[in-house]
Amino acid sequence: MENSEKTEVVLLACGSFNPITNMHLRLFELAKDYMNGTGKYRVIKGVISPVGDAYKKKGLISAHHRVIMAELATKNSEWVEVDTWESLQKDWVETLKVLRHHQEKLEASSCDHQQDSPRLERPGRKRKWAEQRQDFSQKELLEPKTKDVPKVKLLCGADLLESFGVPNLWKSEDITRIVGDYGLICITRAGNNAEKFIYESDALWKHRNNIHLKLLL
Repeated sequence: MENSEKTEVVLLACGSFNPITNMHLRLFELAKDYMNGTGKYRVIKGVISPVGDAYKKKGLISAHHRVIMAELATKNSEWVEVDTWESLQKDWVETLKVLRHHQEKLEASSCDHQQDSPRLERPGRKRKWAEQRQDFSQKELLEPKTKDVPKVKLLCGADLLESFGVPNLWKSEDITRIVGDYGLICITRAGNNAEKFIYESDALWKHRNNIHLKLLL
């Protein structure tokens, strides 16, 4: 399958990163290799999003220092980067909202690119340019702007997946939106029965085709 036919994917990892470890970075590499290996996807970027100080986890060091450590850990990476938006929020931000923020950011970037894309074939032909621009604007209204926008998917471990089953920890509608609208790439360890957990969850089973499991060897 040609690259143009593959779905471009951005891997988003949320968490405390208190501190970031080599294993965190390895999860990105494993997920990228797995997704690219399916032949359906092409991972174009990885994003690390540390939680803000409002998360109030015991022993959590300041977001400022966690971000700096994450930036140092990824400074030589050509595709994994650190995003500070979540860490700068005064209130704790739910994972669904972080996913939405990054998807909307990609959509906004794509719209800007589309608006800049038309070019005059022959400079000076203003009337033709006006007609082309009008046709382009009408086409924009008819076609979804997000057609070729990369898709954000949540990168996580089996512990996060299984936390969906903890009573009152997640909103049921958030779980449905996360797996249904975005999707998961879950890196599991031997002994974690992620398949069984998905089978026993109505929401996860319904969207099982949007959950990708990779065993950590």
